[in-house]
Amino acid sequence: MTSPNYTGGFALPERLVRVASSRLAAPSGFLVTFSLLIFGAIWLFHLASTSLSPPVDNIEQLNWVRSLQWGYYKHPPLPTWLLWFPVQLMGMTEWTVNLLGAAVTLAAIGLLWRLLKALRGPKYAALALLSVLCITYYNGRLNYYNHNVVLMLAVVVSAWCCWLAFEERRMRWWLALGVVLGLGALVKYQIAVTVISVLCFWLTQRGWRDPLHVRGLLIAALIALLIFTPHMLWLPVNDFGPVMYAVNTSLGVHLDTGERLFNAANWLADQLLNRSLPALVLLGLCAYSVSRRKKPGRAVTTLTAPLNKPGSRALIFSWAVVPLMFMPAVGIVFGSDLQLQWGTAFVLFAVPVSMELMPREVWQRVSMTFALKVFVALQAFLLLLSFVTSPLGLEVLKDDHWRTFKSKTFADEVAGPARERLGGAIRVVIGDGAIAGALALQLAERPLVLIDGHFRTSPWVPEDLVSRCGALEIIKAQQQPFDTTAVGVSFPGIYWRSIQPLWLHRACPG
Repeated sequence: MTSPNYTGGFALPERLVRVASSRLAAPSGFLVTFSLLIFGAIWLFHLASTSLSPPVDNIEQLNWVRSLQWGYYKHPPLPTWLLWFPVQLMGMTEWTVNLLGAAVTLAAIGLLWRLLKALRGPKYAALALLSVLCITYYNGRLNYYNHNVVLMLAVVVSAWCCWLAFEERRMRWWLALGVVLGLGALVKYQIAVTVISVLCFWLTQRGWRDPLHVRGLLIAALIALLIFTPHMLWLPVNDFGPVMYAVNTSLGVHLDTGERLFNAANWLADQLLNRSLPALVLLGLCAYSVSRRKKPGRAVTTLTAPLNKPGSRALIFSWAVVPLMFMPAVGIVFGSDLQLQWGTAFVLFAVPVSMELMPREVWQRVSMTFALKVFVALQAFLLLLSFVTSPLGLEVLKDDHWRTFKSKTFADEVAGPARERLGGAIRVVIGDGAIAGALALQLAERPLVLIDGHFRTSPWVPEDLVSRCGALEIIKAQQQPFDTTAVGVSFPGIYWRSIQPLWLHRACPG
């Protein structure tokens, strides 16, 4: 006969399950950080092993980081500045940018978890964390490092600062918000959307009634403007390059009425029903599992009561609904061609706003063990889908995205003959930023990239370097230009030629 306190047999595994479930429902910061690192390692290894070229945006940043400027011809400078130290530490490599992109993305998601934990409690935040990691911007593009990724971090931090400014009523949080918005403006002009979110939340909290919040808002705006001023002064000296790029590629397209409505609907559908679909599936299955377990008269126990801090719902809606409505509105009113990747910085807030549409008690009843199983199944499916459509996957399912460009093969075809014609190392590659940049990353001498042959858009290339060292020029054309060599059958429409140095002025660096 055993005593009531006997823990042998099958009781121990059951107890372990209960302990594990409780820790999943209220994970510590260490557990969340460790889990994010494991998640990042799995996806980075997968993406690196199934891509023949790094993302175009990563290549672009490696081109730009050669020279720190107050702006570049497409965007403000902060993401490039942030890359400078990792490059000094780890070198001009593909992995340097991959790791930084993953670190920024996971840091933003981790901060969102902390914010939701403060607003709604640990279990709500844990479910939101699992769901956000299912959004395809943050798994299948985890190795991307671009302005949208860095902007996402600024968006989440701004939500934190705005919440604390009202929660604690301390001016220091308004000062911090001003710094974040100013730095966000040095990341991408889309920080203006977050400024609208701040104003919406300020209005919902009747900030005009509190002199501290009136002063705080004005001071935050002044600090942000001061931080942004050097870039503003840089713009007219450089022909308003980033502004003109935005106008020429999207804002100034002026679509007709039918195209505007379709483009806006397509953008919103892509964010919610494509990028966010796995996250919504996880939340839907969790809610359904709760409804299946309901029994009349049965009490439901939860780890903790759901938090309901005043103003928290308004904060979530301000940072989720405002961007997702503002973007389509811009497309409809101005006829802009909305870029799908513009949702990267904002769509993670679609998860908590979706959870807000259900009674909060539902999420307290969800079994975290069940949620984790669904999460693992969805991640396995996304990994499998990414693999079968990659260059290593099934022939009939392979996509034709940039990752299929064989940059190593391209370099092997071109580098040897080009060095022979130049009589030495390749110091400059001229051409399209993506192809020329991918080639430069594969060459041992790590040549500079002269984008489209324009020194103005490539300030890292000394204007006399081509005359001193010569260059390898890459040309994309439907018909082969004069005095060029075709790269090979694997690269139709791409040709190359050497530009010889002026020998009388040859002083090429070693």
